[in-house]
Order: sequence, then C-alpha cells, then structure tokens
Amino acid sequence: MPSLDISRRVLLVGLAWNAAAGLSARLAPALAQAVAGDPLPSWNDGPPKRAIIEFVRITTDRSSPRFVPPEARIATFDQDGTLWVEHPMYTQVVYCFERVPSVVAQRPQLKNVEPFKTVLSGNREAMARLSMPDLEKVLAATLTGMPVETFEAEAKAWIASARHPRWNRPYVELVYQPMREVLRHLRDNGYKTYIVTGGGQDFVRAYAQDVYGIPPEQVVGTAGGVRYGYGKDGKPFLTKEPKLLLNDNNAGKPEGIHLLIGRQPTAAFGNSTGDRQMLEYAQAGDGARLSMLVLHDDPAREYAYGPARGLPDTRVGAFTAALDDEARSKGWAVISMKRDWKRVFAFE
Repeated sequence: MPSLDISRRVLLVGLAWNAAAGLSARLAPALAQAVAGDPLPSWNDGPPKRAIIEFVRITTDRSSPRFVPPEARIATFDQDGTLWVEHPMYTQVVYCFERVPSVVAQRPQLKNVEPFKTVLSGNREAMARLSMPDLEKVLAATLTGMPVETFEAEAKAWIASARHPRWNRPYVELVYQPMREVLRHLRDNGYKTYIVTGGGQDFVRAYAQDVYGIPPEQVVGTAGGVRYGYGKDGKPFLTKEPKLLLNDNNAGKPEGIHLLIGRQPTAAFGNSTGDRQMLEYAQAGDGARLSMLVLHDDPAREYAYGPARGLPDTRVGAFTAALDDEARSKGWAVISMKRDWKRVFAFE
C-alpha cells in the first residue's frame, strides 16, 4: 500500500480536526446545561442515572467509607454499541471494506479471489454473511503492511468524511450523548477514562482524543504486531504487521486491562457478551464498584437488538438472555436506551 504524499496527508488530517471542532461547537449547549446543574442532562431520572451520580459521590467524598483515592479511579468503556453506534456493521469493518479497492489496485491478483471479490461487488448483504476467516483476510490486507503514520493519517481522513448509511451523518456525530456526559462527569471527579474495545487499537487511537477526549495511551484494543526498521533517509519507523498480539474481546479485555493499564477498574461499561468478563473483573475488586450495560431497545431513535427480552437476534453486539440473567443476579445496572435516555445523539 503506497504512502500518502505530504500535502494530501496534511489536508486530510486537517479535515479530521475541522470535523471534531464542528462537533464540539454543536455540543456546546449540552455542555452548558450540564455545568448549570444536572451532570447528566440527557438522562431520564431512574435507577441507572441515580446509580452513576451516587457512585461518583460516594467514591470521591473523603468522608465516605467507600472513598476511592484518585490514583485508583479507573473507568473502562467498551466502544462499539456502548459509546457509539455499531449497527448495521462495526465502523472499523466498514472502513476495511472501503479500503479494499485501494488494496486490489495495488495487488490486482486479489480481484477475483474471495472474499475480496464479494467486497468489490458492493453487495452489503453478501458482505454481512462473510465468515470470520474471510473477515480476517480483509482486515489483514487493509490494516497492515504500512507505516503506522500512514495508517493513522488514512484512518483520520476516513473518519472525517465517512457517513453512516441510515442518518447520512459522520460517524463522529453518532456518539451517544448520554455516555459522553458520563465520561465528562467521571473525569470532572478525578477518574481516568479508558476505552477497552474489541476493535483495532490503532484505529480507535486515531480519533479517540478528538471524539471522546480520551488520549491514545488510554485506548486498549485488539493489537497487532509492528516491525521496527529504517527508511532510506536513515530515520526509524514502525510497520504494521499481520500478527495478532492481543484479542481484546471477552476474556481478552481484563487481560488487556492488566497488561496496559495495570489497575483493576472501579467502573466498567459495556453492551454485549464481549464485555461480560470486563464487568466481572471490575466488580471483583474491593470497595464501591459500578458495572453497567447498555440495552439497545429503541428502534425509532437507534436500533433494537438482543436477543434478550424478546428483542431481535444479531451477529453484531449480541445482548443474550444469559448476559441479562447475570446482570440481574450480580446487580449490574442495565441501561434501557428507550427508557433511560432523553435523547440519544447531540443533534436530536
């Protein structure tokens, strides 16, 4: 995959910054409302909202027996389906599919080879049926074999211009406003907020600072290998390689938290079976703990899928009956998008 020329890279990265700046301007009224009093203005009053506010209060009040010292205030958040929209397809998978034509242009021999042939057809239903091994081939071809700086520039450029097919809005506008308020409220009270995602670590790091206010060093994700080398000018650089170092999903999430954060979270937020072990790990610690799951049950404003509680089944972000039962038995708060959120997005 060829590197971008410098002028084009500067232009595209500039577009990413402009998109983020525009989003911040649109969020200003909501932020002002939060500062005026209610720290979670996009939430309806109910058990989940009260649980968040009470958790922050008792863990930051030095007179509370459940006080948590600042260095131990760690909150972890899944991304897809927890912080922003994951349907009908994970954002990074969309990115990889849209990168396939460029990859095939450089490697024409892939044109009539599956799964690249299916992706080039543009048939979204057929692409949605691709097997995991097929998806892994696409991911390896589109996410590796380039300097890390090239990948970051391309990812930032794409996220600045790509639009969701349902709303025809940039993906950066499809962040859940209620969760954005939770991030801010926790940080305002001394918590460090981390994204712990099954998505690609480098992909999420490319935009996490602009979109969530979370710096790249506080993003833990599925990580691939890199190779150290030297350019023709003698300068060192890293090349992304098709070698899996960490599968940050299911049990990989607490494993990644230990490896890259080094502290057990006091609060954890997820939405699917892939987040179960992270919530278990957070709850297993001493003192006050907060474990929460987002339930997608609002087809009018977003999507509805489970299959828990009679909701439609899904291959993307499944919330199963077993996960629902575990949440009930362990006291995890289940956030109903339909019931608990006054609005889903900032643009509503």
